[in-house]
Amino acid sequence: MKKRLLSCVASDIRKMSSEELKNAIIASEGRTILGETVVTAAPLFEDVTNAEVMSAFGADLILLNEYDVFTKYINGLNVDNPILYIKDLTGKPIGINLEPVDETAVGMEELIKLPLGRRAAKETFEEAWKQGIDFILLTGNPATGVSNNSIMNSIEIAKKYFKGLIFAGKMHTAGLSEKILSEDVILGFMDKGADGILIPAVGTAPGIGEAESSVIVDKVKMRGGITISAVGTSQESADADTIRQIGLCNKRVGFDIHHLGDGGYGRVPDPENLMALSICIRGKRHTYMKMSRSIKR
Repeated sequence: MKKRLLSCVASDIRKMSSEELKNAIIASEGRTILGETVVTAAPLFEDVTNAEVMSAFGADLILLNEYDVFTKYINGLNVDNPILYIKDLTGKPIGINLEPVDETAVGMEELIKLPLGRRAAKETFEEAWKQGIDFILLTGNPATGVSNNSIMNSIEIAKKYFKGLIFAGKMHTAGLSEKILSEDVILGFMDKGADGILIPAVGTAPGIGEAESSVIVDKVKMRGGITISAVGTSQESADADTIRQIGLCNKRVGFDIHHLGDGGYGRVPDPENLMALSICIRGKRHTYMKMSRSIKR
């Protein structure tokens, strides 16, 4: 099936292979939104999951942060397979963060220890695929000690044991003193087999400029990769005008996916900012259609 994600309904998404999903994102020409939420936090609203809120306000892809594939814990849910349940509720592709911790890293702050179910390892990749997860982002939360080198080393393992899409990159330093935006590193992720890369949106992490980002994005896209612009510095809860500025900059740079992180109230992007971003990058017509479509279609 060849169809842009912008125009897909829930029944289209349920039938998509990983490669079809990748093509659908690219075909949407920079009009795809990725919303992220922390699953261990209490949801923003009672009796509704944050995934449903993000989906209702325009998110095309849902990213679950701090999801442990072995405990399967999501605050507010008590079901056997929460991934399939959320996919059924939203009709959207679901992904998780897994963290390639660098055991040799020396942090700028005290680093935290992560359970196996949140780390990038053979067992977690296999379990993620069993649960129906559509994509994995290899990245680092604050103070986790995830390095670019450890991300690089984990990509090949991920591709071997997980059949969905693999994205790689850092939104911020993750507690380490290293350059986030390095052309050699980003293209190295592609060489290792990543389906796409993630870098901070211009204006979110110090020193990330539009010109440098554009060069890297162009080179990744020439290799057939997906590019993700990340807002992972709590600016997802800034005012709507800031979000619109970031969205337009993303379009100029050429990103395929616009990410809004989990730094808002309820550990989810401000819903109004999701809608503001959506209107900015694809107009009211597509925004209102996205918000209105039934998952029964």
